[in-house]
Amino acid sequence: MRSLFWRVLAAFWLALVLVAGLSLLLGRALNNDAWIIARHPGMQDLAARWTERYEAQGALAAQPLLDENRDQYRVFVQVLDETGRHLSSREPPHPHHRPPPPPPEFGNRPPLPRFPWRQLSQEYTSPSSGQTYLFIYRIPHEELRAWRNDSLLWPLSAMVIALVVLTLFSLLLTVSITRPLNRLRRAVHDLGQTSYQQSSLARLATRRDELGVLARDFNRMGARLQSLIGSQRQLLRDVSHELRSPLARLRIALALAERAGAEERARLWPRLTLECDRLEALIGEILALARLDADPGAARPIDLGELVAHLRNDCALSAPGREIRSELTPGLALSGWPDMLERALDNLLRNALRFSPADRPVEIRTERRGERLLLSVRDHGPGVAEEHLARLGEPFYRAPGQNAAGHGLGLAIARRAAERHNGRLLLANHPDGGFLATLDLPLTTSR
Repeated sequence: MRSLFWRVLAAFWLALVLVAGLSLLLGRALNNDAWIIARHPGMQDLAARWTERYEAQGALAAQPLLDENRDQYRVFVQVLDETGRHLSSREPPHPHHRPPPPPPEFGNRPPLPRFPWRQLSQEYTSPSSGQTYLFIYRIPHEELRAWRNDSLLWPLSAMVIALVVLTLFSLLLTVSITRPLNRLRRAVHDLGQTSYQQSSLARLATRRDELGVLARDFNRMGARLQSLIGSQRQLLRDVSHELRSPLARLRIALALAERAGAEERARLWPRLTLECDRLEALIGEILALARLDADPGAARPIDLGELVAHLRNDCALSAPGREIRSELTPGLALSGWPDMLERALDNLLRNALRFSPADRPVEIRTERRGERLLLSVRDHGPGVAEEHLARLGEPFYRAPGQNAAGHGLGLAIARRAAERHNGRLLLANHPDGGFLATLDLPLTTSR
């Protein structure tokens, strides 16, 4: 993965290297002979002015130009023609800068001193006569450095180069970071307006740096939130639909009771009571499903043996005479929320008792597979058609032919409880007949 940290670090050091490299190139360019001759006031246009006066008035008339240039700018100039003949004074620029004579001792001869001046040369061709002249300039190093410092050209040029390069790299780096962040900001805004589309971050999610990881995580979060929002909307629609039926029956029964006589009214009271009980049971299941999304608090150890024994006792009261067999593997440690898991198992048992024949038992078994626990409830009923298995567990969904049994919330509660335990609910037809509902849970469960 290409880390954004290394990209920023590389851009920083690359900018420094480019600034240093361009500064060196600028230094070489500013130290070029042609550039100095074209910019220094002691050499600028001197060749043209000297050649014009020399060809018009002779060498004696042109020599004062060279002398004035030497006195004013400390630049000593010699001029040669095409044959190598000197056309100007050949005296040295400064007598005190003459190199000392070599000592007589050959073996102890010291190294020759460095010339105290910078020598530059320029060829100039007269536009009128076509004659070519060679101008040799000698300027002291101190004078050259003073001219550069006084002109502020070198520091300003270096500063301009540094600012241009650093600004360019900063702009590129800023754009490479702010553009993805702006996309994320727009995606957050769309998510808040429930108009989020995963395609809005598809290109950003292909990046292989931290911003790409963030975009992929945001896509997963957005998809999850959209799914939750959609499921909540569907749940509200289903709740309103399910509540409408018992309320309508209650309204009809009340209307009939108002017009009925005493005997007919006494016959209608059990029907009203039944509809009230159904409505209360439906509201209770809806509240139970909603509580699963609330904060259940800290997880704690779950004693499966005690939990299953408690459920068997409840079923013995609600369904006397029905046989419930349990085969529990001892020593399985499970942590989570006992009330939530008990409600899930209670719904699975009630479904199994509802569809299993009265003379066949309902079986509860546990099985360990690696670090996971399989807690299954099996009945010996007719099972469910394969095409409807995928939708079982959706709120208010009931397979065809079973519409009269319950409200379609029992399996939804069991599935939501399994998910809160970082597990899942597996629903299938048993190979030997009947229906098998399995809670696949991790042995060590954390919220």
